[in-house]
Amino acid sequence: MSVPSRALGVALCALTIAPACRTVGPDYQRPVVKLPDVIRGAATAGTATSIGDTAWTEVFQDEQLRTLIRTALAQNDDVKIAAARVLQAEAVLGITRADGFPTVDGQFQGGGGRTSATDTNPARTAGAIRAGVSAGWEIDFWGKYRRATEGARAELLAASWGRRAVATALVGDVADGYYNLRSLDLQLQIARRTLTSRQESLELTRIRERGGATSLVDVREAEQLVFGAGAAIADLERRIAQQEHALSFLLGDLPGAIPRGLDLVAQPRPSDVPAGLPSALLARRPDVQAAEQAIVAANAQIGVARAAYFPTISLTGTGGVQSTALRALFTAGAGYWSLVAGAVQPIVTAGRTRSQVALARARTDEAAAAYARTVKGAFRDVSDALVGLTGARALREQQEQLATAAQDARRLADIRYRGGAASYLEVLDADTRLFSAEIQLAQARQGELASVVELYRSLGGGWQPDAAGPQATSTP
Repeated sequence: MSVPSRALGVALCALTIAPACRTVGPDYQRPVVKLPDVIRGAATAGTATSIGDTAWTEVFQDEQLRTLIRTALAQNDDVKIAAARVLQAEAVLGITRADGFPTVDGQFQGGGGRTSATDTNPARTAGAIRAGVSAGWEIDFWGKYRRATEGARAELLAASWGRRAVATALVGDVADGYYNLRSLDLQLQIARRTLTSRQESLELTRIRERGGATSLVDVREAEQLVFGAGAAIADLERRIAQQEHALSFLLGDLPGAIPRGLDLVAQPRPSDVPAGLPSALLARRPDVQAAEQAIVAANAQIGVARAAYFPTISLTGTGGVQSTALRALFTAGAGYWSLVAGAVQPIVTAGRTRSQVALARARTDEAAAAYARTVKGAFRDVSDALVGLTGARALREQQEQLATAAQDARRLADIRYRGGAASYLEVLDADTRLFSAEIQLAQARQGELASVVELYRSLGGGWQPDAAGPQATSTP
């Protein structure tokens, strides 16, 4: 066998053996985490059904709210940042994977020179042309590049899940902001209606005072009610404008007006919001999935670090043609080649490699602890949301009864005052209580809707594709 043939055989053998070589470092194993049998706060035992599996287009029935969410998912800057991070992770994976393959470069060189004449030698002109290729390959005997690729792939998955986490948070934030806006709208309606009623009452009190049926004190008390309602209106108008600005920011727009849909009272309130199985929560929550991929990536780096203990084996080669004249460049005798195999074994590193392995292990331990914390936090979020929803519903029911009683008390106080059986102070107190009860009822209704949003978000809902069409939350 000729020398070139033997060299080619060595290279082909290396190409065949390298993929089957040992991959150093531990293989990933999912950490064991303790799961509850039933999520605390759930009304019933865990079932396979969960509101977290429902697309947000089905959870939120207000068509205007759906439009706002779609706009936010398409335009929000945080979503764009998360998408860019996915693209960055894809590029890093491509770069890392390419490190395990041979590199081939083309070469072309041409040059010439002339020496001047001397007493003994005439002037000479000489030139040389070379064309060829060079190749280099560090054979991945120990799996360094395979582990690095494994880690880069996990980081891509983590970025993908991070993008979904951003979508989940954004859907919840837009829904929360919209419900808060509709609550403020309702409170403004109550304040304006109350102001009109109090102005009418003030005018009646002034007439009674001019007729001697009451005193100026009653007039001043009636004026207090009017000014109080006016102050509430001014404050609510400010809060509405600021809430619109907050929603505009979530939509990726400059501050502006927000279109409305259903009134707060007309917003559907789901009667059944199942939490699902505890094990399913881990697969659905984007932050839990991203935390697990962080462990995979860190674990792969242990293999990359351990590979530094072993020799680096590489092949380099060049080949091509060279000649002093272009016409002779591709003749039989113009060819040249070289092939070199080498190995480098670290001997003295002053503990660098050992420290790199220790660092990779410590980062893996940190990622595992962060994963455990994320899992526990997920169950806490869901339990808090379930308890919060139960309490919010009870509060709303009590506030409805309170508002009804306050409304009737205000009616009776007015009748007693007109009949001379009570002072205007009783009317003042009843009116103040009614206004407060109606405002609190509006807030309680918004709180119940916000609790549904929080439960949906804590269960990992919101990143599912929009049934009406593609959106920015699909996995790349």
